[in-house]
Amino acid sequence: MAVAARKGRTTASPHASITTTAWPGFLDSWLIRIPLPKWALISVAVAVAILLVLFLICIIRCCCGKKKPKKKERINVCGISNSTTASLVQPEMEDLERGVEQMRRGKLQYSLEYNFRTQELKVGVKQAVDLKAMDSGGTSDPYVIVYLTSDMKKRYETKVYRKTLNPIFNESFTFQVPQAEVPESTLVMQIYDFNRFAKHDIIGEVRLPLASVNLQHVIEQWSELAAASKVEEEQLGEICFSLRYVPSTGKLTVLILEARKLKRMDSHGLSDPFVKVHLILNRKKWKKKKTSVKKNTLSPYFNELFVFEVPFSQIQNVDVVISVWDHDKVTKNEPIGKLFLGCRATGNQLRHWSDMLSNTRRPLAQWHILQPPDVVDKALGLKSHLKLRLASR
Repeated sequence: MAVAARKGRTTASPHASITTTAWPGFLDSWLIRIPLPKWALISVAVAVAILLVLFLICIIRCCCGKKKPKKKERINVCGISNSTTASLVQPEMEDLERGVEQMRRGKLQYSLEYNFRTQELKVGVKQAVDLKAMDSGGTSDPYVIVYLTSDMKKRYETKVYRKTLNPIFNESFTFQVPQAEVPESTLVMQIYDFNRFAKHDIIGEVRLPLASVNLQHVIEQWSELAAASKVEEEQLGEICFSLRYVPSTGKLTVLILEARKLKRMDSHGLSDPFVKVHLILNRKKWKKKKTSVKKNTLSPYFNELFVFEVPFSQIQNVDVVISVWDHDKVTKNEPIGKLFLGCRATGNQLRHWSDMLSNTRRPLAQWHILQPPDVVDKALGLKSHLKLRLASR
């Protein structure tokens, strides 16, 4: 038994030494020297492997990105057909779309209705959308001028809408057009950007030849705005003046400042302009004053002040008529152009008058475009044969 036990110890001892002292290799002997737990070593190894994989992916992408331009450089343009060559030199689609956006001026919705019995054309200016921004703030102050090329002296204006690119006008205007003249007429609708102290910039226009329109029924449609045509009606000029009203004293102050680009009335290409200021009360002539005459000029400077007594109870019934005349010593003085302001006015004239009433005691200056005298006289509908008891001052 003792011998057997001794043999068992001698046979067991070699196996015990193998399991406790043998290592799988050099790596295990190197790792055992690092004073870190096993889980930490595994984490570091995984992190290093991930970084290596990412580094390899970046290298592959860089190499592939460099190869693509080389293929383009190897293209032989001389050996390609004309159609393919044209496609290579054309701009990208993004550039084309950007250019189209810059050319867009917006859309205008309008309606047309012709009454064959009365021979009247009714034009409805509905609304505009996506107008081109003309102001530095990214908006515009749009209004619409409507006229027919067959009678350019008669034209209408909508109200001015402040700081918007999508104005809703909903205004209608009626033109007397004989049926025989309809095919020869073109309807023009121009959208302007209002500016109190400078020339109004045109945003775009719609020109609609009536010969191309079926007026047997009511038409309502949208049209893209185009660039303004170079063919414009005769320009009569512009005038700048300020208005001020004080309700407590009933003082209406009109300051005639200057005019510019007046129509040439004399044979030598100039004019001798002066300005008349008329007050109309209840469609009857009431008071008038006039400036001095400026010789041989189309851009006169007046800076002349006129004060009228208008009680607050009558201010709603008063029209102020501003007219520019050409003085002539030999023949009769000729009118160059007119305009009127008041509650019956339209467009910029109504806006100026409304601003004056809402900003009492404060002078408000503005430029206005002169209109044909007969058009203004017709709009006023004066009762010339009746006189008021109030004498002109």
